[in-house]
Amino acid sequence: MRIADYKIENFTIGQSARPFIIAEVSGNHNGDLQRALDIVDMVAESGAQAVKLQTYTADTITIDSKRPAFMISAGHPLWGGKNLYQLYEEAHTPWEWHEAIFSRARSMGLVPFSSPFDSTAIDLLESLDAPLYKVASLEIGDLPLLRRIAQTGKPVILSNGAASMTDMDRAIRTIRAEGNDQIVLLACTSSYPASPTESNLRTLPVLASAFDIQVGLSDHTMGIGAAIAAVALGATVVEKHVTLSRADGGVDADFSLEPHELKALVTESEVAWQSLGSPSLKVTAGESESLRLRRSLYVVEPARKGDLVTEANVRSIRPAGGLEPDMFRTVVGRPFTADCEPGTPLTWDVI
Repeated sequence: MRIADYKIENFTIGQSARPFIIAEVSGNHNGDLQRALDIVDMVAESGAQAVKLQTYTADTITIDSKRPAFMISAGHPLWGGKNLYQLYEEAHTPWEWHEAIFSRARSMGLVPFSSPFDSTAIDLLESLDAPLYKVASLEIGDLPLLRRIAQTGKPVILSNGAASMTDMDRAIRTIRAEGNDQIVLLACTSSYPASPTESNLRTLPVLASAFDIQVGLSDHTMGIGAAIAAVALGATVVEKHVTLSRADGGVDADFSLEPHELKALVTESEVAWQSLGSPSLKVTAGESESLRLRRSLYVVEPARKGDLVTEANVRSIRPAGGLEPDMFRTVVGRPFTADCEPGTPLTWDVI
């Protein structure tokens, strides 16, 4: 199955290009614009192609309520005891920072974009000429929001955390109904941090086939192992949260990659992609020397014309050049037709 590639500024998303690595800043700027810009610089240095924000305020994404439905479960390892408003107030990226961050990213050769959470966020991002959009997992059911994003005509990356096949089908149909078929569906486990045992990466080829769509991974596990495995299963996009240092804290710091880890992800995901190759079984160009060194039958002791081939004077050794090793049963006991020194390949010319 070959699904069309998408062009994003100077980059390609698709099987013909190295994985498109998205570095998610999220709330790891810790309320400091300079730190956000430093994260952008770090992302550019890593070799990743894109840096992503989340565009909302606490007031556009929820309300300040302490009713049970608005409270994060007390046992949550990172955010337990807070209400949604408190979390988003801490984690949001101020709208007045967006222009500076987008400008810095573009000056470093990165693709800057964001996840909008309402129409006003889309207006802001359109004013900054965002080249694509990301739909967060928990917004997959907000079909009016998806329609508005799709109507921009720009590629849409859609996460499927906590979503059913029905949810995904409705979301994809909604985007396509607006004439926009530039969609990448990211497998996502919407827990923070996520356990690798819940990643279920074998769903990637299933999703690609079911929806005829590019697939990728929005990964909240620790480290880069799951992300590399996803590339082997067809992921063309990988999204990971990033930070300058987990020791600095931050709402998402515990499951975010540090600079050296992001560099490793960029490098190793490309190696994984290169390693996929093609499903054809053939000797590669790089194996030509090894092919020359395969075992074959050689004269290993001096033999004179008329001597018989025996286990003592002919053996299967490296390199190639003589008869196949299995031919020994056929030639044993046959006379030599010429004098042969050790190192002479055993061919039909000499027996």
